Amino acid sequence: MLFDIDLIKSVYTLFPVRVAKARKTLGRPLTLSEKILYSHLWDQLPENPYSRGKDYVNFGPDRVAMQDATAQMALLQFMTAGREHTAVPSTVHCDHLIQASNGAADDLGVAVSQNKEVYDFLESVSAKYGIGFWKPGAGIIHQVVLENYAFPGGMMIGTDSHTVNAGGLGMIAIGVGGADAMDVMAGMPWELKMPNLIGVKLTGKMNGWTSAKDIILKVAGILTVKGGTGSIVEYFGPGADSISATGKGTICNMGAEIGATTSIFGYDEAMSRYLKATGRSVVAELADELMEHFRSDDDVYEHPERYYDQYIEINLSELEPYVNGPFTPDAAYPVSEFVKVVKEKGYPAKLEVGLIGSCTNSSYEDLTRAASVAAQAKEKNLAVKAEFIVTPGSEQIRYTTGRDGLLQTFEDIGGVVMANACGPCIGQWKRHTDDPERPNSIITSFNRNFAKRNDGNPNTHSFVASPEIVTAYVIAGDLTFNPLTDYLVNRDGEKVRLAEPKGVELPPNGFEVSDPGYLAPPDNAGDLKIIVKPDSERLQLLDPFEAWQGKDFENLPLLIKAKGKCTTDHISMAGPWLRFRGHLDNISNNLLIGAINAFNEKANMVKNQITGSFDTVPATARAYKAAGTGAIVVGDENYGEGSSREHAAMEPRHLGVKAILVKSFARIHETNLKKQGMLALTFADKADYDLILEDDRIDVRGLTSFKPGKALEIVLHHADGSSHTIKANHSYNELQIEWFKAGSALNLIRKSLHS
Repeated sequence: MLFDIDLIKSVYTLFPVRVAKARKTLGRPLTLSEKILYSHLWDQLPENPYSRGKDYVNFGPDRVAMQDATAQMALLQFMTAGREHTAVPSTVHCDHLIQASNGAADDLGVAVSQNKEVYDFLESVSAKYGIGFWKPGAGIIHQVVLENYAFPGGMMIGTDSHTVNAGGLGMIAIGVGGADAMDVMAGMPWELKMPNLIGVKLTGKMNGWTSAKDIILKVAGILTVKGGTGSIVEYFGPGADSISATGKGTICNMGAEIGATTSIFGYDEAMSRYLKATGRSVVAELADELMEHFRSDDDVYEHPERYYDQYIEINLSELEPYVNGPFTPDAAYPVSEFVKVVKEKGYPAKLEVGLIGSCTNSSYEDLTRAASVAAQAKEKNLAVKAEFIVTPGSEQIRYTTGRDGLLQTFEDIGGVVMANACGPCIGQWKRHTDDPERPNSIITSFNRNFAKRNDGNPNTHSFVASPEIVTAYVIAGDLTFNPLTDYLVNRDGEKVRLAEPKGVELPPNGFEVSDPGYLAPPDNAGDLKIIVKPDSERLQLLDPFEAWQGKDFENLPLLIKAKGKCTTDHISMAGPWLRFRGHLDNISNNLLIGAINAFNEKANMVKNQITGSFDTVPATARAYKAAGTGAIVVGDENYGEGSSREHAAMEPRHLGVKAILVKSFARIHETNLKKQGMLALTFADKADYDLILEDDRIDVRGLTSFKPGKALEIVLHHADGSSHTIKANHSYNELQIEWFKAGSALNLIRKSLHS
């Protein structure tokens, strides 16, 4: 469908002029990312260029998108801001609360019944404030955005880390917390540190079993889960232009797994084809006229090493399919090596389940390639050895692939088609198993594979690959099988090989959908009353966080010293906890229950310094809050990696935690902490992490002279009477310090809107 055409025309009218001015300011050719960033400045162009990785910059995004799990808290915050209508086009997408179990129809019916209170709330708030509403079953937010809202040269933010998917259409799209979304919906500028730039030149052309998924799986292995932090990854080169728009979206989508601010491709013929195929010929025609502006300048492509902070080159003609995992998306292995890795590391070789689809890989092209492999099981009389689950990304994809027989092909080999929702990708999976704790292996075409991510079982070894590779493994049922070289034995005892997958970029008969599931906001809903029951278990109106008391923090007990990987899944689990995403107090009962206590190597078991006994993290935090002491959390590297969920920042704030002190932060989580009035600090010397002891009482000094670039002082009071004084760095600018003093960014916004 065609949305926001007047907005797009406005952006395109001003874009060439703004780019020309930016080029003059920087005094050199521009990358695509720079063109879009500088054309979306909230303020006037500066006299001197912004410094990458240093300067905070205010931007004016074109639109906001929210998924239902994070939209609840974002809209609860927006309701308190005092506006009558969102300042920019915004949408809500109901995709996270549908649990995959028996199949699309049954699961959707159960979700609508169980989540009626939340869906009614989101629909009514959307209607009241002029927000587009996509009903349950309409599709996964990122696929729906790509099909309907993304446009070359635009900028958007979304309350999900995989908002970056829209980079596949040449858009700067960035995952944020709900507080950031609320800023933009309230008509305020959105702040971001000017990103560094990583250039990835793609040469050659993919062939055979290799797909776009394998490009990002290889890049993840090169850059690791934090290698893209603070950076935009920009793909270019002849190989980039040979990839479909949806393939580009897949690559950008998984950029979240390397910590990238976003990823992007320059506008090309493939994007133009996709816009036209999805009913946006008008946008394609406008973008075609401005193609030179929606790509980097020529000298950037000719001399990339001059323009990017880091530069990588990949020859697609030599690229092999990859399998990544388990437990982290950057453990990357070419298929030829993966067989050996499975054996050497003792991973369960028997494959129990293969899952394809999701926001990452559910395009028409993806499903045709996977279906071409699935069809061979029937043609070659092969017995399928593993369970097979298919999750379409949107109702448009489901309807079109159903019409063209692709879904039937999957069902013919035992595949189960789930609802158009996130499902197993985010832990919303009621897995049918005889032992929920057994060591086992699954493989998905999703994006994340942290421990317990998909099914709650810490012993599930989850691997990530392309849909066609997943389908091949489903047929074989064995992770030591190499689809490119190995034979299988069919029911007749014959040795057969799987042929290379064949895909179709766009449906020959066009996309089709009966009911896309969209509800436009009514013209006049200003008098609509939003009702939240006081005794609701799902929704809770928000009270403002208290402002800083004007003095240093003293005598804070250590709540937990987290060891190793501590993602937002560890801090605020998804799965069954999704139902409480609109109720801050209830969901706070999952605070840090997945984090590993450095002192006993256990999850959710910490020492209560008031009683001397051990208890869960949430219970201990509540005890400190009741005693009025506050608390501090200590963490390891890349703390808060993963999802954009701001609950991971709001929960510790709600339970009285004053500061988070870690070796390093993931970008979105650090921003979320700042927005909620928390202190987000890093060790000046990472070795000081080892000085933190279980019974420590901790002071944070220097807050009365808190200013940008000035380290704070941390005093560790040990139980034996000794102490250590260490330094803690921070990245707060002047505005963010005002958020801290006011108690949250929302408190400051509310004050400004009512002054």
